[in-house]
Amino acid sequence: MSLRVALVGGPMYDPLYQLLDDVEIVVHADHPTLNREVARRLASGERLDLISTHAKYAPSQAAWLTPLEEDTDPALLGALAPRALDLCRVDGILLSVPRNLDVRVLWVRRDRVSDVPDSWEELAAGEATFGFPGRESGLFGTFFEIVAAYGGRLFDGDGRPAIDSPEAIQAVRRLCTLATKIGTDLTTWHYDQVDDALLKGRVDMAAMWPGGFAALRGSPHYAHLEPHPYPGGPAGRFTYSGCHSWAIPTTCGDRAAALALLARLAGPAGARLEAENGGACAHVETFATTAAADETDRRRRELTQAAIADQMITYPSLARFPEVEDAGWSAIREALRGRMTPEQAVTEVQRSAQRVLAEA
Repeated sequence: MSLRVALVGGPMYDPLYQLLDDVEIVVHADHPTLNREVARRLASGERLDLISTHAKYAPSQAAWLTPLEEDTDPALLGALAPRALDLCRVDGILLSVPRNLDVRVLWVRRDRVSDVPDSWEELAAGEATFGFPGRESGLFGTFFEIVAAYGGRLFDGDGRPAIDSPEAIQAVRRLCTLATKIGTDLTTWHYDQVDDALLKGRVDMAAMWPGGFAALRGSPHYAHLEPHPYPGGPAGRFTYSGCHSWAIPTTCGDRAAALALLARLAGPAGARLEAENGGACAHVETFATTAAADETDRRRRELTQAAIADQMITYPSLARFPEVEDAGWSAIREALRGRMTPEQAVTEVQRSAQRVLAEA
């Protein structure tokens, strides 16, 4: 019987799937759609043998995921980045195996931008256009990055929402200023639309995940595109980061075959495809030994490694954090559309987070 798999889709992810054979792909979609479909199918008891997930989303799926530490090849786990493995643990239990580490760097059209901004303040004050996701996790993540750069935080030491702060209001103001330079359709952009805007010259600069590099390298504008450190602020430089990963649900019908497929995707063969597509694969040796395409790629990899080492900010390991994020980005988008003030949006994000976590 073919394994039944659910996969995140898009140009950042799809090249890896050439390794798949004799599988039935029952879901292949962007991550928000994938999460909804996986939740619906697992709640009904439907057989899914292997799913693409993310360390951010695994806590919300924990009731349906099986522990992997004991029956995954120790050599494979030993070859993966410890930081990535840590992100994939929920309450100390390894519920997924890392595929890659996702951090952003800034890409700039140097034929259009002479002075590359180093901070969010410089970026907002300048005339150059900056593309960013105007919805879902990408918008909330950009908000989180700016809050952290100004010294704020989203949760206190006890995991309680601490979002309603001057730093958060400042972050929404910055986002509104940046969005105004582009136009109202930014509020419909997801990751792929941001990449497309950069590659087609709609924006002068944009943050890009590692997996977008293959498309960027094939762009007619590639000769003018240059990687730079991500914007920072008074408290430092931060990128909202995470770890795409593989998990085996409780409804799996052939665990041995699912483990073998997981090992192929997370091991050297899958990691090589991931790295060649531009991804920061979690397989340490493969990432280190995959040759850079050129000097631009070498610099991109250098910046990516620096971001992994020093700039990562991640989500709290909360089962309902995806719901907090969903409520948060919706309010921030209302501010981008001019339907809320930054103050109102931040108050709504705080109120929504408190409501969601109170229901947990």
